[in-house]
Amino acid sequence: MKRRNVLKGLSLLPFAGGALGSVLPSSAAVAATTVKRDLFAELGLRTFINAAGNYTSMTASLMPDEVMEAINSTAKEYVMLEEVQDKVGEKIAAICHAEAAFVTAGCWSALVLGMAGVLTGMDQKKVAQLPKLEGTGMKSEVIIQKSHINGYDHALTNTGVTIVTVETMEEAIAAINDKTAMLWFLNREAPMGKIQHREWLELAKQHKLPTMIDMAADVPPVENLWKYNDMGFDLVCISGGKAICGPQSAGILMGKKDLIAAARLSAPPKGGNIGRGMKVNKEEIIGMYVALDSYVKRDHTKEWKMWEDRIAYIKNTLANIAGVTTEVTIPAVANHNPSLIISWNPAIVKITRDAMGEKLRKGSPSIETIAWETENSIRITVFMLKPGQEVVVAKRIKEELLQAAV
Repeated sequence: MKRRNVLKGLSLLPFAGGALGSVLPSSAAVAATTVKRDLFAELGLRTFINAAGNYTSMTASLMPDEVMEAINSTAKEYVMLEEVQDKVGEKIAAICHAEAAFVTAGCWSALVLGMAGVLTGMDQKKVAQLPKLEGTGMKSEVIIQKSHINGYDHALTNTGVTIVTVETMEEAIAAINDKTAMLWFLNREAPMGKIQHREWLELAKQHKLPTMIDMAADVPPVENLWKYNDMGFDLVCISGGKAICGPQSAGILMGKKDLIAAARLSAPPKGGNIGRGMKVNKEEIIGMYVALDSYVKRDHTKEWKMWEDRIAYIKNTLANIAGVTTEVTIPAVANHNPSLIISWNPAIVKITRDAMGEKLRKGSPSIETIAWETENSIRITVFMLKPGQEVVVAKRIKEELLQAAV
């Protein structure tokens, strides 16, 4: 087409505006005809009422609106990832009384990277040598109380270290040698250990050794966020997707400034290290900060009362069922919130805990609970429930108990 004919055609467009508009829909029309996708239904995924707790396998906790807004809004611009970690780390450190902090790919990643920082310091050559410690001059042993060994210590061995277990203070003193890199403490197992926090710290201080504490699911109480920094632990690790309600794939490593700086040498976006695959995107980093900031500002007394009221409602609903007993329990450390143990006399209520769990799981709506210590008991929590779901949970459990008693 000649240029003259093109211009002639363009000159006619204003007069054809109405016709053109009928062919090309406006943005408002597009928005009006867009159907919101139900991706769970599209993928054939079962959703459920979470009366079990914030377990990783159950996708932990639900993020509040302000966290999702932070994630969505920060997805629309580019920034430098290291700068995001710097700025967010400063905010988190201030909230948690730490010298420094950064967001990791979950608590496990915090353990790995923290351990790496202890081993390498700021030596880039050593960073590249992990997890091969032999012949590098790096220390290679971590001392842990035997009662604290439950699988999470494997995060430490990702760096190449060997675990040395002890039970008593005498054994711990004897275990320390020139290969000892760190003393590690699993907070949730503190009641089971013979050496408590302050004794552990004092031992490390005497031998000029760093300490790390894993407190993955140990809020509430909110004070735990800064308790162990104030107590003197050099590194503190926590999950982001538990009671804090941040991104499930996020966690926090906080502590002494020099160790945090060293840990970041093994973290993304840097390469040639053991942590390159432990990426946390900018949205998760900022979402983690917003979740933490929101969590510390909650009315925790009011929230605890709400949990107690939910537990009381379910307990009262089940109160008059023959052969059924209930008991309120609060874990001493991890997942410290009110739970309800529901037990029944198998001679009266003829159903096993596994069968009960399956009936609740396959019912409508689907409900997840936890099988408890005996074949005729389950445990439920309420701090993951949405408002009003305690009514549904109580109703469904009552129905299944009554049906099993027929």
